[in-house]
Amino acid sequence: MTVEIIEERGVEHVSVREAAKRAGVSPGAPFQHFRSKTALLTAVAEQAMGRLTLAVARAQSDADPDDPVAMFEAIGRGYLGWAVANPTHFAIISSRTLIDFASSDSLRGQNEAIRRRMVELLTQARDRGRLAEGVDLDRLVLAARALVYGLARMAIDGHFPEWHPSEPPQVAMQRALGLFIGQMTVPAGR
Repeated sequence: MTVEIIEERGVEHVSVREAAKRAGVSPGAPFQHFRSKTALLTAVAEQAMGRLTLAVARAQSDADPDDPVAMFEAIGRGYLGWAVANPTHFAIISSRTLIDFASSDSLRGQNEAIRRRMVELLTQARDRGRLAEGVDLDRLVLAARALVYGLARMAIDGHFPEWHPSEPPQVAMQRALGLFIGQMTVPAGR
């Protein structure tokens, strides 16, 4: 119900009372679970994070499990595919002004699990000689996160026609991610 309100009228029109009305329950009933709009949106973000985590896991299941670089790239592919398919959930989960990220064990835990997995894969890649010596893994994770976040935001906000009119946004995003991965790695067997 909350996502429908956002898609129809914008996040500024979300209220616990409006969500109750749409759910067909008494106006006071949801307040037992969500004391504020922020609490309601945090619950939506928790649901979205679960779905994002599944999308990333599905993308990784299609990658070569013995190639940490391919597994790392799959995280980005899963994130991009999920974000573009779920723009409202992406907007909610991305905005620290709409949700109470710090108080949600679920959000923090799943977010940290993805970050740890990224560091783990990059460590494996470094140990196998696939990354440049001395690369700072935390900064590389930050750069990768910024890239996929920015690409998703650009696609959702409609920027791609002015930046890459020759191909659909989904293709342009995947190619940009592939370019980033290619630039950060050393080819296998070198």
